Amino acid sequence: MGKVFLDMRKKWHNPVLLFLFLLGTFSAAGIRAQSTQYPPPKQVAHDFRALVQKTKTDFNISTPVITTDAVFIEKRFITYRGKAEKIPLVIYKPLDAAEKRLPVVICLHGTGGSKDASDVKNILYRLTKAGFIGVAIDARYHGERVGDGVNDSKAYVEAITRAWKNTDTAHQEHPFFFDTVADIWTLIDYLTLRPDIDATRIGMTGISMGGIETWMAASVDTRVKVIVPIIAAQSFQWSLGNDRWQGRAHTIWAAHRQAAADLGDTAVNKQNVKAVWDKLLPGITGEFDCPSMLRLFAPRPLLILSNEKDENCPLPGAQIAFAEAKQAYQEKGAADKLEMVVSPNEPHRLLPGHVKRMIEFFSKWL
Repeated sequence: MGKVFLDMRKKWHNPVLLFLFLLGTFSAAGIRAQSTQYPPPKQVAHDFRALVQKTKTDFNISTPVITTDAVFIEKRFITYRGKAEKIPLVIYKPLDAAEKRLPVVICLHGTGGSKDASDVKNILYRLTKAGFIGVAIDARYHGERVGDGVNDSKAYVEAITRAWKNTDTAHQEHPFFFDTVADIWTLIDYLTLRPDIDATRIGMTGISMGGIETWMAASVDTRVKVIVPIIAAQSFQWSLGNDRWQGRAHTIWAAHRQAAADLGDTAVNKQNVKAVWDKLLPGITGEFDCPSMLRLFAPRPLLILSNEKDENCPLPGAQIAFAEAKQAYQEKGAADKLEMVVSPNEPHRLLPGHVKRMIEFFSKWL
């Protein structure tokens, strides 16, 4: 059966607290009964592709800059649609990778981060030591895609605000997750052509925003064989229905304040948050919510890493997503390929234990 684990980096000294936490963790099946009746997985995959994927021309790869240290590092740009779109990426390769086809793991950064952020570089380096090629890109309006590469979320929030205010429905941007998902599919197109990558062994992980983009992109792209979303599983619908939307909204708070003002509200509230989500993430509280999308990944190996006190991705919503996935994995006889690990008493943050478990999972299944 699909497994839920407590991360025992911290000892539980209070048996009552432990009981309550176990009760909450293992009651996910009961929570599931309150969730939406989602469309069939094939329909969800088709609908999501139709919404997110844009028509593009053949892409070109710019000349790499290669440095050698403890690993080989390539810095490249993918350009497509002529030169209208430009995706900066970095590739870490083991020193002994010459003339070998190796498995690859894509690592996606969180809000305000970049492919060059210290947490991402640490993960890429650790992956090479485990025998993988590690790849990272800058999400839309992050890193080098901002222009100066500053690691903050200002340009991202400004882009989301513009997208909210846009009235040209024929040219609607979706900078809040969806447009970066389209870039991930383009990245995978490129990776499958590289002679040093085993295209049958592609994995993906991501932190927070990057973890959400991971389960979105990989659920409908069967070229991705193993995923580990970190502090990213949740139910947007549950968060709205249970007044736990504040953490996610605060990641783009200025955009929500603008939307509230545009709608005549004096403060950000559940209704105007939903209005932003409905416009910029259409379907996110229905067929494209995490509980629906994770079903599509079965029977491929999936490890969900969550934190008990996560304010951005509340644990009950993550439990709903796990419960939906669990049923799909059981139906396909692959329950042993689904795991969930919850770190007790931890807020929304990346932990060393997450990186360790993630690499162990890829080493086992990829």
